[in-house]
Amino acid sequence: MRVGDAFACRECRESRGRHPVQQTVTVSNNPRTGLAVAGLSLGTALNPLNSSMIAVALVVLRADFGLDVAAVTWVVTSFYLASAAGQPVMGRLADRFGPRRMFMLGMALVALTCALAPLAPNFALLCVARAVMALGTATAYPSAVVMVGAIAHRAKVESARPLGRLQMANTSAAAVGPVIGGLLVSLVGWEALFLINVPFALAALLIVRQAAPPDEARERGSLSELLRDSDIPGILAFVGALLLVMMAALNVAPGYRWWMLAAGTGIAAIFAWRELRFARPFLDLRLLGRNRPLLLVYLAFAVFSSVYYFVFFGLPQLLQESGEYDPGVVGLLMLPLAAMSVVATPWAVKAMGRFGVRRVLLAGVVLLTVAAALMWLLTGTLAIPLVVVMTALMGIPYGTVSIATNQGMFVSTRPQDRGVAAGIYQTCRYVGAITATVMIGVFASGGVHQDSWARMVVAMLVLCAATFGVSLFWRQRSA
Repeated sequence: MRVGDAFACRECRESRGRHPVQQTVTVSNNPRTGLAVAGLSLGTALNPLNSSMIAVALVVLRADFGLDVAAVTWVVTSFYLASAAGQPVMGRLADRFGPRRMFMLGMALVALTCALAPLAPNFALLCVARAVMALGTATAYPSAVVMVGAIAHRAKVESARPLGRLQMANTSAAAVGPVIGGLLVSLVGWEALFLINVPFALAALLIVRQAAPPDEARERGSLSELLRDSDIPGILAFVGALLLVMMAALNVAPGYRWWMLAAGTGIAAIFAWRELRFARPFLDLRLLGRNRPLLLVYLAFAVFSSVYYFVFFGLPQLLQESGEYDPGVVGLLMLPLAAMSVVATPWAVKAMGRFGVRRVLLAGVVLLTVAAALMWLLTGTLAIPLVVVMTALMGIPYGTVSIATNQGMFVSTRPQDRGVAAGIYQTCRYVGAITATVMIGVFASGGVHQDSWARMVVAMLVLCAATFGVSLFWRQRSA
């Protein structure tokens, strides 16, 4: 039995009695179902799109606002801090308040923030706008994952199919982000990186409102019930601990770094103590502790993301500073990554059905290690043909490992916990990205050039070895 079939059977058993009998349809002959998946895909694409578009604007922002390398990374870090803290919270709210409602609220927030962001008079407010935009986009993925289960059940199709479309949208958006960003920065300016989100967010909102099925039971809940059942103290403790630890890692305030780390660790301990005793916890630590496959998926994805974002944020700066390429050219040089990741994702979906998630995951990590090792060649030359080959090679493991870990998370999670599980999964991406940006600041404090790139390659290979070791221990959870 294939992975998707096995999970579909388990989901049907768990869903029986909670959904009314539905007419048997398929995605292909039900336009509303296909339109709903398209709207969800568009919304979920905004977060990875915005996380990657900014990569080719860092040098321009440094020049416009008079910043150094460490300071300009805050436009990236603020987005990831807000996303990392917001994704699990938005996932839990989607589980309890209704995914469709949360999705639409998030898209409205994105449209409003991005319409106002180009008016920011200074870099600090620009970072604030990026953080607010991140919170809006953070609602999309966990809400979409929750809705995918209902859509697949109603349409009588394998849930892996619409999930694969969501993952392809995420993969493609992250990969084409530098291309789109490079063109926008070259032709219009960094302001266009915000404005382009307005029509996309509004379109996603309207499509999902029209075509996605409402979750009537949860959407009928009152605000008082939401507050009562949402474990607000647990959410605040989780967010506070995560932000303090990450700010300590980023050395935001050098004089208070160890104080922030100690405070974050203490709050995390209080959070764990409370969640283990609370009847309706924000994060069920007992269940999570028993779910070893899910924990390993999270760890593997976080470390993999740190490798990938070394390339994603480091390479454009290397090409612009050492290669002296225009941002638009850099975006085009990243295009092979987009193309190969789009090709690799459906291939990986089919391969998982034939060989299983674990084998595809391990194959993807091996390819990642090979691609990272070959990045050493860029320390000798930044010739365009070599750069094109390198970005194309990196696209294959990106698409493969992303969909394999995504499917690993999906089959390791109960349907009623899927929103918060998807949110934590995305947080692992941001933890990896933040780790990469911090390490880039350490290895390239004087600028991203070929000497500092050599140090980054060594770090990537160490992280690849760690990813492979974690992936070896992963096994699919029994139904």
